[in-house]
Amino acid sequence: MTSSTSEIRDPPFRIGSVDHTGITVSSIASSLDFWVRGLGFRHLYTWEFENSTFVENLVGVKGASLTLAMVQGFGHQIELLEYRSPADRAIFRPRSCDVGSVHLAMYVDNLDALIECIRDAGWLPVGAPQRIEGGERDGWKLAYVRDPDGVTLEFLQPASAAEHAEA
Repeated sequence: MTSSTSEIRDPPFRIGSVDHTGITVSSIASSLDFWVRGLGFRHLYTWEFENSTFVENLVGVKGASLTLAMVQGFGHQIELLEYRSPADRAIFRPRSCDVGSVHLAMYVDNLDALIECIRDAGWLPVGAPQRIEGGERDGWKLAYVRDPDGVTLEFLQPASAAEHAEA
């Protein structure tokens, strides 16, 4: 008998909580500017990692060296990773429907104001903000935004915040 994804099982381990979300970026400086100045996250630290067996084995990339910056805000940490090597790195700009595409979703109280603020950092909506009609999230406004590297964030404005922001 094959296992179904809907079956409940007891794994031999326990995950305690989520520590951070890692995002590979083309520029630590530009990314820090966006996350700290644009969204209000706090810069915790920056580390340099030269190529080593440790780094290669951890990330699975021969010749890897990188700069890592950690930011924290609103109950979550974001790890920004700028790889300096290997030389054959590529920018991956998936569409939302492409396998491997990932996005991080955050609540916001004024979606329109947020979109105006983040335009200066090069983050643009992939389409016009949308309003949910019906269901548990009736009246919510949503938007996907993407940075020049192809990183996608989703912003969700609950209906109560939407009514307050439009009043």
